[in-house]
Formats: sequence, structure tokens, C-alpha cells
Amino acid sequence: MRIQDLPTPALLVDAADLEHNLATMAEALPGPRLRPHVKAHKCTALAKRQASLGHRGFTCATIREMEGMAAAGLGEDLLLANEVLDARRLGRIDARVTLAVDSPETIDAAVAGGVREVLIDVNVGLPRCGCAPENAGALADRARQAGLEVRGVMGYEGHLMIVPDREKQAEGVREAMAMLSLAHADVGGEVVSAGGTGSYDSNRVATEIQAGSYALMDTAYAALGLPFRCALQLEATVISVSEAFAVADCGLKALGMDHGNPEIVGGGSVWFCSDEHVTFAPETPVGVGDRIRLLPAHVDPTAAYHERMHLVAGEDVLESWPIDMRGW
Repeated sequence: MRIQDLPTPALLVDAADLEHNLATMAEALPGPRLRPHVKAHKCTALAKRQASLGHRGFTCATIREMEGMAAAGLGEDLLLANEVLDARRLGRIDARVTLAVDSPETIDAAVAGGVREVLIDVNVGLPRCGCAPENAGALADRARQAGLEVRGVMGYEGHLMIVPDREKQAEGVREAMAMLSLAHADVGGEVVSAGGTGSYDSNRVATEIQAGSYALMDTAYAALGLPFRCALQLEATVISVSEAFAVADCGLKALGMDHGNPEIVGGGSVWFCSDEHVTFAPETPVGVGDRIRLLPAHVDPTAAYHERMHLVAGEDVLESWPIDMRGW
């Protein structure tokens, strides 16, 4: 199949760029130093590529991802890096399951669901989940008293992932990890899980890094000058042309927009996106029926909007991979 044969909008993954990204990260963080986060692509076929490079432990954001990874034979060591209050489905998964907890209620949910291992989730500056660092030890004690094994701690410095000043970002990561280290001293355990694509090379404290976006990349991360390539592109068809602008058949329902507009490969200016349309000023004239490609600003939600991604080389479609861990 050729790319031209695909109906649009179509999610494309450049095979050479993907392999570059996977190999570059595997060299920087070999084996268990990386726990790839599958929320970035929700695709077990891509996860198998990551596992083939020695990354046997994975991070998940949803129970659906945990189930999908286990069903694909990738359940050697799965971390649900998210709090849940109904863990019954987790207890039924045929895999090693570790769950993030940050309160007595989430500890009780883990026990009720049949989960055996947990990490204490610590707030290291991102206003999201996680307990205060000074409360981590008491939560670990409660978890152990409830019969759970506490493997260690996790803390996500997500507020620092796309800080453009790399020196300022590295300082922020050091401050965040100082808080996590204090919590770890009280909690114990072998695991200190943290980080992401933006801090993969500046987080010196975590025993494992939860990077995910590095595999496919997006324009928000590309602006940081990281050694990863934008492997993910969205193919679209021009459906209307006016004197000053043109419109293609992709929009808010095909692109993650929380980090801004997509970029047009080869030049042009995106004016705005609506539900099923992107309105843009082309750099060179386009006609109805022409194809354009866009680079998304945020890869994770972009992937989740699509049923499959197509691995391509040049104009050839090599494989089509289901995005089989979408939904909840």
C-alpha cells in the first residue's frame, strides 16, 4: 500500500525516525533504567519494539492499558502510575501489577482489588496527584500493615518537562528530586520512579525514568532540542481553497491541541483548527485534492484520537498498527 491509498486523516510514523528514537533512548537509558510510558502511543505493537530493546517494565496511565499490555504478553512488570478507587480489574490481570497510591483510600482500594505491590506517589511540584513528601512514610507504614509490598516511591516533575531553558529546567528537576529523595528515605524500597522525555537526561536521582513521548515526539518537545525526531505526522487532504487560505480534512478531533497548533511540514501557517478542519495559509499554492502533512504539538492525545498508526518509509506503508489501548 502507498500513503496515497490511505483515507485521511491518517496517522503516519516514519520508520527510520522511530528506530532512531528508540535506539537513542535505549543507549541513554538501557534496560530497566527506562520504564516506557505507553500512554504516549497506546499501541502494543510499538511497545513490543520497546521491549525488544531491553525495556521489560512499562508505565501505564489507565487500567485499559494495563489489561492490553498483559494480553499482549508484556506484563512482566507493569506500573499503573495513577490512583484508582476501583482496582478489581487490576487484581484479575495475569501480570506483575504495581499501583500508585497517595492516600488511605487508594491503599484500601488496592487491597480490596487484590493488588499486592504499590509505590507511594509523592507530589514533587506538579499540582496533580501525590501525597506531601512528609506524609509518605506514614502511608508506606499503613500500606505494609495492610499486607501490601511497598516497592518504593514515584513522583512526576511534569511541570518541568517543556521548560525551554535547559539549565533552569535541570535546577527545577534537582529541587523536585530532593523532595522525592526525602520521601524515599522514609518509605524505603528499591524503586524511585520519576521523570519523562523532557528530563530523561537531567534526572539523576530516579532509578527508572517514565519517558513516553520520545518514541514519536511532537513539536512541543522538539523545541527543546532533544536528540529525538518527530516521527509522527498526520496526513490530510486539501478539501477547499480560497484566495488567502486553504482547508484540509483534519482538526480538533484528530489532533491534540492543548500545546498549540500543529505545524505544516514544508511550510505554511496554521490559522486555526475546528472540529474536522484545519484552516491554513500555504507557503506555496495548493489545490483541492492535494495532500499535506502536519506535526502535532502534543503526541499523546493525538494518538488516542486514532484507531491505527501506519509505519511508513518514503511513500510506502510498511505496516498498520492498531492503537489498541484507547479508551478506558
